[in-house]
Amino acid sequence: MMDTGFFILSKLVGALLRAETWIVLLLLLGAWAGWRGRVRLGRILSGLGIALLLTLCVFPVGELLLRPIEARYPVAPPLGKVDGIIVLGGGERAGRALRWGLPQTNEAGERFIEGAALAHAYPQARLLFTGGSGALGDLGRAQVPQAQMAAQLFTALGIAPDRILLERTSRNTAENARNSMALIQPKPEEVWVLVTSAFHMRRAMRSFRSAGWPNIVAWPVDHRSGSFRVGIGWNLARNLHVLNTATKETIGLMAYKMTGR
Repeated sequence: MMDTGFFILSKLVGALLRAETWIVLLLLLGAWAGWRGRVRLGRILSGLGIALLLTLCVFPVGELLLRPIEARYPVAPPLGKVDGIIVLGGGERAGRALRWGLPQTNEAGERFIEGAALAHAYPQARLLFTGGSGALGDLGRAQVPQAQMAAQLFTALGIAPDRILLERTSRNTAENARNSMALIQPKPEEVWVLVTSAFHMRRAMRSFRSAGWPNIVAWPVDHRSGSFRVGIGWNLARNLHVLNTATKETIGLMAYKMTGR
């Protein structure tokens, strides 16, 4: 029950922290203040909303926040023995896959590519996909089969079905770690490689260590940050996405640390 409460709260807080939420609120409050006859206040609030909107249209502010988060773990660290590979969910478009009958990925699809590449490089290693639905609207109803889609995709990428393990029920990173630990029960000498997006790796590693995984190696993929100077231009959608990703991870790291997840 506590996990469900944390899950719902995290989704609600996440929506409130999105940059576009604040822009809309400032513009709405500005309009409300003007309608109430407080013209000066209305101009200030509306001006702040427009200034924030224009800033995010031109400047990739999120790059400055996201880059240090993504740089925490090195890319492609040297590996020795590998007993297993863990691919975190989030790279699939399970709803569309269910609709069209073909596996489909989103911009985090590199998680599947790198997971399969590691599985080919270490043919004795097991490959675990962990992830259920992280959508608030899926609470209390049958969920889209993320794990089923992942299995189809890995099989299409040449991984033998008997090497693929599926954890189907987790809704967030903390549950990914705990449920995977319960499923695998890794031995102290086993080495498992954790594959997820670079911006998400710090939170994922903390969660898996807190869950008791003895030997876990970070394998970050799907980097989202780049050059601030190169990113300057007219691209509101991208700048909002990067800023929201950085904000979500920063707050998520703080929340997981405070709750011991």
